Amino acid sequence: MSITKPFLGIAMVISLGLSANAQQVTGFFPQDKSKQTAIEQDLLKAINFESFKAHLKELTKSPHIAGTPENEEVATYLTSVMSEAGMDVISYPYDVYLPNDPGESLLEIITPDKITLSQQEGPIEGDPFSTDPRLHKGFNAYSGSGDVTSEVVYANYGVKADFEKLAEMGVDLTGKVVIARYGGNFRGYKAQFAEQYGAAALIIYTDPKDSGFERGDVYPDGPFYNETTIQRGSLLTLDYTGDPLTPFEPALPLDGDKKVKRLDPKDVAFHSIPVSPIGYGAAKEILSRMKGSSVPEEWQGGLPFEYRITGGSELKVRVKVEQPIDYIRANNVVGKFVGSEYPDEWIILGSHYDAWSFGATDPNSGTAMMLTLAEALGELIKKGEGPKRSILIGHWDAEEQGVIGSTEWVEQFKDELGAKAVVYMNFDAAVSGRNFGVSAAPTLKNLIIEASKEVAYPDSAKSVYEVWAGKNEEPRIGNLGGGSDHIAFYMYAGVPSLSGGTGGTSAYHSNYDNFHYYSTFVDPTFKMGGTVASVIGVLTLRLANATIIPYDVPKYAQDLRMHFDNAVNSVKELDSTFTSFDKVDAAINKLKSSSDAYQTAMNAALAAGKLSEKEIVALNKGLIALEKSWIDPKGMYFGSWYRSLYVSTDPFSGYASWILPGIKYEVETKSTGRLEEWDARYAKAILDLSKKVEKLTRLVD
Repeated sequence: MSITKPFLGIAMVISLGLSANAQQVTGFFPQDKSKQTAIEQDLLKAINFESFKAHLKELTKSPHIAGTPENEEVATYLTSVMSEAGMDVISYPYDVYLPNDPGESLLEIITPDKITLSQQEGPIEGDPFSTDPRLHKGFNAYSGSGDVTSEVVYANYGVKADFEKLAEMGVDLTGKVVIARYGGNFRGYKAQFAEQYGAAALIIYTDPKDSGFERGDVYPDGPFYNETTIQRGSLLTLDYTGDPLTPFEPALPLDGDKKVKRLDPKDVAFHSIPVSPIGYGAAKEILSRMKGSSVPEEWQGGLPFEYRITGGSELKVRVKVEQPIDYIRANNVVGKFVGSEYPDEWIILGSHYDAWSFGATDPNSGTAMMLTLAEALGELIKKGEGPKRSILIGHWDAEEQGVIGSTEWVEQFKDELGAKAVVYMNFDAAVSGRNFGVSAAPTLKNLIIEASKEVAYPDSAKSVYEVWAGKNEEPRIGNLGGGSDHIAFYMYAGVPSLSGGTGGTSAYHSNYDNFHYYSTFVDPTFKMGGTVASVIGVLTLRLANATIIPYDVPKYAQDLRMHFDNAVNSVKELDSTFTSFDKVDAAINKLKSSSDAYQTAMNAALAAGKLSEKEIVALNKGLIALEKSWIDPKGMYFGSWYRSLYVSTDPFSGYASWILPGIKYEVETKSTGRLEEWDARYAKAILDLSKKVEKLTRLVD
């Protein structure tokens, strides 16, 4: 396929960029670089920008929460498109325990006025999707069930510090209804902390200060939340990720040949209190009637009155939730282009496809982008330009309830992934605006930077790289945290991972996240889908075709030194006598020396173009094993499922990235008793990594 006429200028700029930056294509023999450059140019020409729009429109024509017929229709569409592109497509079924329906719920002010509060977005003139009868009211998955009528306490964002502040102020939450605004942490921790402090129910709302009229025009006049917009979402805060009844094991079908032992739901630490989300229009009815003392200045939200800590004895609110939870069939849809030379080395791209409603930005902008890329890769294969390594594209199910589908797949294939997976790249909601950004493992950071130099940014004379970097010398790349499908790959299986794309203001997890909203506010030109596919396509082909997997091996030691310096400073704040992690310091120095030697040897070997096929296979096998040095079977003290010593989800916020999580947990819990243990465990992992790098260098020499 060719780029449609409006985008021919983009293709010309891309070609110039490729010629200018060919020397930045790493991992190839010199004699192979020109061929790779030509293949990348062919890919960029094959990416059909209009295809992204067509796919997004089809994917989001119906609300499609996990376990519904509409979601099965999406899975069928994914299978069809990838099959037509030439991929081998397999569906992987799992029976997972989750709620996909709000059941019965009710929010009321009982006294001093009797008011039933809205739990669903209102209809929008000109937005035909907003009146779809299949849309659910707002709900939080894995809420406890119950019927509570009580006084009200406002808890700001409901982060740990907010509940500690309420305790300091002498506010008793026992039996109360807590109301907290979205932001600051994963919503499940708001429920966990509320329950720990004795609350009987929780209401969560989005404040207009965070996304509403204080930020700009609200939907339909602008992109920000209007007073009825509701953020849905899961509440799971278990010490593992995935299906709550099968930690460490895949939730294989109940009617399948292989039986998996499942936990009894009564033995799982689900939340017990009822929790329900609302818009700020409904929240205003509660907050404006509160009569207690004024909140601290930083707790004041955007509604036009003074916020209060307590509602007083006259204000009573009822929260009723009866939420059914049962097994549903989730289906991962995975397509594969089989590699021509190294079929058992896998480049994996993925995103979930289930949504809280229509899912135009989250997640299906990423889904549509990957389908567009699959079609372009299929065009290359037809021309005889297939990848040397296998390229897998995974569409994961049941992510919204707790990153379930991808986790079950990783748990099922963890041994194969350990031996074969070169990289996992996640594209959840990957085309949600015009601001390009990435979070990545150390070894992948330079690769995405170089790929971004090859693609023009739409409506601009600059490359994606230049717009992304802005006024900085180089773009900023974050560290991966929680909240999406990279978790199991990176933090459980030890596969170097990346998550990226474009972002902006969205109708996150609301019924307004539909094609009308997307085409009006997210990307009316529909140029960003093809742009992201172009950047990711270049990156994918470089990883798939490089003679030697082009990890940035020296980056390990560079980033480790920075992170351990930060860790030492954090520990010193707890213990002024602490000086350093001595064993780790020595190990990092050794790793720096070994990785620099490897890079020097590898650069020379590639420049000479003389590695044998046997050496190439052995080197790539060794490179795939590097990240596994971080995988410790003992895992973290906050959850042994999290096995990476290098990175984990923040167990207190759910979203943030914890680098060196073993030490970070000690700091956050104000403990210094295990510092020697962590010095030894980290040093052992770093030395193991260094030995692997030394072995690679000997292979090169």
